[in-house]
Amino acid sequence: MLYNSRRVITLARKLRLVDYFALGWGTMVGVGWLVVMDDWLLRGGVLGAILGFAIGGALLLPIGYVYGRLVAAMPDAAGEVAYTSKVFPQSISFATGWMMILAYFIVCPWEAVAVGRIAGYIFPALDSVELYRIAGQPVYLPHLLIGLGLTGLLTVLNYRGIRLSATFQNWTAFGTLALFVLFVSFGVSKGSPRNFPPIFTHSPFVSVFLVMQIVPYFMTGFESVVKGAEEASPEFRARGFLKAIWMAIVVGILFYIVVIASVGYVAPWKQLTSEKFMTAVAFEHAVGSRWIVRVILAAALLSLFKVFNGNFVAASRLLFAIGRRGLVDRRLGYVHPRNQTPSIAVVCIGLATGACMFLGDAILVPVSEVGSVASAIGWLAACAAYYQMGPAPRERLVAVIGVTVGLLMILMKVIPGVPGHFTAYEWLALGIWILLGVGLGWRRNPSPNSL
Repeated sequence: MLYNSRRVITLARKLRLVDYFALGWGTMVGVGWLVVMDDWLLRGGVLGAILGFAIGGALLLPIGYVYGRLVAAMPDAAGEVAYTSKVFPQSISFATGWMMILAYFIVCPWEAVAVGRIAGYIFPALDSVELYRIAGQPVYLPHLLIGLGLTGLLTVLNYRGIRLSATFQNWTAFGTLALFVLFVSFGVSKGSPRNFPPIFTHSPFVSVFLVMQIVPYFMTGFESVVKGAEEASPEFRARGFLKAIWMAIVVGILFYIVVIASVGYVAPWKQLTSEKFMTAVAFEHAVGSRWIVRVILAAALLSLFKVFNGNFVAASRLLFAIGRRGLVDRRLGYVHPRNQTPSIAVVCIGLATGACMFLGDAILVPVSEVGSVASAIGWLAACAAYYQMGPAPRERLVAVIGVTVGLLMILMKVIPGVPGHFTAYEWLALGIWILLGVGLGWRRNPSPNSL
């Protein structure tokens, strides 16, 4: 809560179990299955990609359990910041929160850029009026206008109220699942197991390992449930947080496995990796008609809207929460008296998203890689905090597993020589974000009511 003009103003309490599932799963599953399917298959082959997502996703279940326990005990929008502040110094809490803001926020401009790319695929005339190039990639005016329009819409939705945002999230999340079932069902009826080879693109271990490296980025979002913890309906039960988190992880794993297997089944995928949006091309190849492409693109657009909105919610709530704690400018902790939303934090995320769109997708790619590591840092910190709180021995073991998984996910991206490790661009992006955090600084006098 926050005091606005001497009156206690709290966030609106309107979210239910279905809303939390839609937030967690919707924030996690975006349009990677359409936009970068070629990268997944080239990394591991069909079986390598399936195993990579299955194993990598399953390793997140202990982390999800820890989050479920923590949020039930501390329903605080600050999430990892709140948990770590109980057992670690303030500097660690701020650093953890700052990295998690990156993990959520960077998805927003990425999705805003992606909607322009998908629109350009549907209507090629939109790939025109090139304004400039960054790293050799063109930035088109129509793409910018579409992305900025969507950013404006989501900013208004989240400014006006969490119920509006949650309704939008539910329709887009379940609409995506319905369209997904439709196009997969029709597509696989035309496929053949003969299309699967090569099932691995490298040795089996390396194939699976290369895919597991990217799982944190494409599975980030289940923990966004905790960022909306203060907005739970009065009838909501605390155990529902863990249900929503685990449901999001399990459905996310199944979604990725099914879509990868389907693409490998419906067409000779190795011949299609040079195609733009190869998932759509593969299904069109199998069915022999453009209608299924339209269904896939509709599903992708709905998925893009929900992951954009979900990450917008998580980023704005976390920014609001660290502002409320005095770790950054306290004005970010303001609650709108009528809408009961973190209005200033919402506007800041909207403006920053719009500004980053002008960088184009070439610059956002390395930052997205950093976002994957940022998520792992947050997961590690949350599990370490839970361990330090001294739960029962069995739960301490789960926390140790979570710490280990988070640490390994970080190391396999930052250690030189490991396949798929950070390049100079990723280190530059990470350095810029850290310097920005240092520039904002963390205050030494947080509100005593927020710790």
